[in-house]
Amino acid sequence: MTEPPFETKELRKKLTEFLETQVADPLSGNQVAVGNYKFGVYAFFDYDGEPIYVGQTNERLRTRIRRHLTNQRTDAVAMKVLDPFEVYEIEVWPLAQYEGRSTADPEAKAHLNWLEYDIFQHLLGQSHFNAVLNEKDPPPVPQGTFQRPIGTRGRIVSDAVLDLRKHSDTRIARRAETLSLLAKVISERQVQKGLRRTLLTQAKRLAWLAERRLADFAGEPEDAAEGET
Repeated sequence: MTEPPFETKELRKKLTEFLETQVADPLSGNQVAVGNYKFGVYAFFDYDGEPIYVGQTNERLRTRIRRHLTNQRTDAVAMKVLDPFEVYEIEVWPLAQYEGRSTADPEAKAHLNWLEYDIFQHLLGQSHFNAVLNEKDPPPVPQGTFQRPIGTRGRIVSDAVLDLRKHSDTRIARRAETLSLLAKVISERQVQKGLRRTLLTQAKRLAWLAERRLADFAGEPEDAAEGET
């Protein structure tokens, strides 16, 4: 059987470790794998700690997150909105109190929508660009009083993969490729305004990373920087 590439194997390993993180269940007090919760909100962060994507699920956190990062079957990945290569950390906020309820449960749905909106707005405030890459805004905040549960955050990039990816030039090249692919998708399809907003956000993120890299060469003559790594 053909083995997957090294980086793919490392991602699957680290992602499994994160999803198996044991947390104290607020109802039973037992230790539970955080990825096993059915209802919850998740967020992805890049190598600079910048929030890049927020989503919700009612099919288990592990199922939804794995679909994003390991099998390329979500709209966000297919449309080149989200590049799994960029995800360095994940944070999840499970809604433990709704375990056992159906996906159509009105209270669970209302709380889930509220939590996604709450996390989305919270992370916008932490973003250097006041933006994430979601092409759609979360549902309007529903009426009702809800609380944000405690989040669990973890890194899904191994030290070995970090050594391969952390160089700014590598990240610039990858981000430029993603931007180009997203622009191609937009040029070939009839898309909504939100996807064009995502394109602009990606362009800003690329420019910011390139500006930081250029600053590494401050004070050097132009010819001295040629061919530098």
